[in-house]
Amino acid sequence: MKGFRWQIAAGCALLGISCLIYALHYVIFRDVHHILIFMLGDVAFLPVEVLMVTLIIDQMLKAREKKAMLNKLNMVIGIFFSKTGIRLLKDLSAFDRNRERNREPLIFMDDWNKKAFLKASAMIKGIPFDINSRNENLENLKYSLNNEKDFLLTLLGNPNLLEHENFTDLLWAVTHLSEELALRKDLNKLSEADHNHISVDIKRAYTLLLAQWFTYLGHLKSNYPHLFSLAARTNPFDPNASVEFR
Repeated sequence: MKGFRWQIAAGCALLGISCLIYALHYVIFRDVHHILIFMLGDVAFLPVEVLMVTLIIDQMLKAREKKAMLNKLNMVIGIFFSKTGIRLLKDLSAFDRNRERNREPLIFMDDWNKKAFLKASAMIKGIPFDINSRNENLENLKYSLNNEKDFLLTLLGNPNLLEHENFTDLLWAVTHLSEELALRKDLNKLSEADHNHISVDIKRAYTLLLAQWFTYLGHLKSNYPHLFSLAARTNPFDPNASVEFR
């Protein structure tokens, strides 16, 4: 209730000023009929004014604010991929026993537009990933994720990320995988059940990471061609990719 006190006070003050002006008008012109005509006209226009302010102008401002917020969030996502995400893509892809076969749909083209990247992001779940935690050294993955633990927790502590549910899900999946690995004493002596569980965790993090990566690439293609160019020349799934121009 305390938060609305200033609004109530402001409303009362504005009503008081309006009454004062109408009273001044009457004192000067002594014309109640004229006052009532304009008052009725103002009241009749009020629904139109509410429509314009709340349904049109307000929505336009909210859309503009949301766009600005998403741009800021994409800056955070860009930092994530630059610092951790690309390397994590390489690390997790090593656990895919179909890695060579699955490489082709992950190689994007320069002429793709934002819609093409969004479509590719949605199709990630349809790629036949065969993740097996025995396929690569889990100790190396554990060490790598442990080094990024503070960075991931800092990102999760950003309240603005609540506006980006998919990226938040990705961070939780990667953090969970990191915790699963960190809490096991010897990753070289895991039971079959543990290997199966960790394989599921790796696949979850990997698919979410890939989907978010393609979505982010679409953002770069539309808004930052120079950054997209670098991403294309460092595609971890393209054996012919080279950061140097040829």
